[in-house]
Amino acid sequence: MQIGPRYKKARYLGAPVFRKTQTQKFAMRAQAKQKTTKRRRAKSEYGQQLLEKQKARYSYGVSGGQFTNYVRAALQSSGDNAKNLISLLESRLDNVVLRAGFALSRSAARQMVAHGHITVNGKAVTIPSFKVSVGDKISIRESSKKKPLFAKLDEELKTVTAPAWLAVDQAVREIKVAGEPTADTNDLLFDVRAVLEFYTR
Repeated sequence: MQIGPRYKKARYLGAPVFRKTQTQKFAMRAQAKQKTTKRRRAKSEYGQQLLEKQKARYSYGVSGGQFTNYVRAALQSSGDNAKNLISLLESRLDNVVLRAGFALSRSAARQMVAHGHITVNGKAVTIPSFKVSVGDKISIRESSKKKPLFAKLDEELKTVTAPAWLAVDQAVREIKVAGEPTADTNDLLFDVRAVLEFYTR
C-alpha cells in the first residue's frame, strides 16, 4: 500500500496513524503547524465520516478496496457491526505480529510476513492479510530466528504488553490466539461508528 509522506498524511488526518508520528516531536510540530495555518472551515458530516474512514484504513495499513471488503463482511455478519469490523481488522496476521511485539511497526510486521519469516501452525504464510483463528499458533520460522531482523526481539518483547486475546511465550517466541480478536474502542485512533455510517449512508 503506497502511503507517501507520513508526517503530512498524519497531520491531515489529525491522528498519529504511523509509528514515526507517534512521538512527542511530531505532536509538537503538528501543534506549531496548526497555529500558523489558517483555520479551516468545519467539515460536513460526510467529510468527517470520510476522515474517520481514512484514519481507520491507515491505522491498519490496508488499501481502500481491502477496507471496503472488511466493512461489507462486518455488515453482513450477525451481532454488533462495530465489533465485527474491529475483529476482522485485528485478526490480520500482520496485526497479530505487531500486537504481540514481534515487530515495532505495521510496515515491519507486513514485511516479516511477506518475506516468509512467520509461520502459522507450523506452516509459512506470506500473506499479511491472512486471517488468524482462535487456537492458532504463530511463530518465527526456525531458519529466520538468527537473522538480524530479530536480533533485538527479546528486548523489544519486554516493552510491549500484548492484548488479552494473545498469549505470547517469549522463551520460544510463539504467539497463541487465545480468544476472539478485539480492541478497546477507546484506544483506537478513529470512530468506528462514524466509519460504518459512511458506508451505510
